[in-house]
Amino acid sequence: MSNILRAHIALFLVNALYGASHVIAKGVMPNFLSPNVFILLRVLGATLLFWIIRLFFIREKVDRKDLMLLAVCGVFGVAINQLFFFNGLNLSSSINSGIIMTVNPILVVILSFFILKERITGQKAVGILIGATGAILLTLTAGTGSGDSLLGDFFLFINAASYAIYLVIVKPLMKKYKPFTVITYVFSFGLLYVLLYPPTLMDLFVTDFSAIPFDVILKIVYVIVGVTFFTYLLTVYGLKYLSPSVSSAYIYIQPVLVMVFAVVFGALGIAEDYIDTITWEKIGYMLTIFLGLFLTSSESFMHRVKYNDAQSKE
Repeated sequence: MSNILRAHIALFLVNALYGASHVIAKGVMPNFLSPNVFILLRVLGATLLFWIIRLFFIREKVDRKDLMLLAVCGVFGVAINQLFFFNGLNLSSSINSGIIMTVNPILVVILSFFILKERITGQKAVGILIGATGAILLTLTAGTGSGDSLLGDFFLFINAASYAIYLVIVKPLMKKYKPFTVITYVFSFGLLYVLLYPPTLMDLFVTDFSAIPFDVILKIVYVIVGVTFFTYLLTVYGLKYLSPSVSSAYIYIQPVLVMVFAVVFGALGIAEDYIDTITWEKIGYMLTIFLGLFLTSSESFMHRVKYNDAQSKE
């Protein structure tokens, strides 16, 4: 299996883990944890895991000149991204959160064009247009009216924009250092920013951890280990072999995955039942999103496969 194919599989798993978290995390807030405390636990737990693995398996120093860029990545990739996502999800619905994230690829392509000078090909532009069209149409029909929040949706948009900036500015660091090195420092800086955010400690002091049931604890662990530790790690791996715009294009499938998990978890009694919100019309929009994703990523995929084959023959 080629590294390019592994990178695509990694990015799909990232969005599957995220898709499930949109539904699972919604059940934790605000009854048991405030968004800010949930973020603190998430970032703290993942940071500890990254440092443990780095100390035992990875010996790599970071140039002092790169610390500033790593600190900026911590702002956009962890602090702003997480704070606005959880506070937005707390106010809005899990369906809306999955849909709004689909604006991320458009922002990434634009930022990559200006910052990384990444060329926008005709096929990639068409793929983005088709995927965005499907996402917009899905947005118009996905909301049920219950749990919708204009402020929450605005927070989720800021989250998507912040993550787009992170995907672009972290790319040069991926070429210079090992993934674990980059992500460990990014999370370390991000943890510092979250701790410096005044409401975080205020909410922490009034949280009654003894009142949290075991099933909710399992959901929290899933978000810390699966959605934070593994997703960031898999994203870093994907960025090592794929462009930020291709990596970001996978977010187009999040509305699909969120709805699938909402139905499955609703049937299992883990989350609220969303079965009535799924229609054939929405399924058609989902297929449109998949088509946009295919057109956006297939061109870069085939180009890299041909390049690797040529290299192996030399």
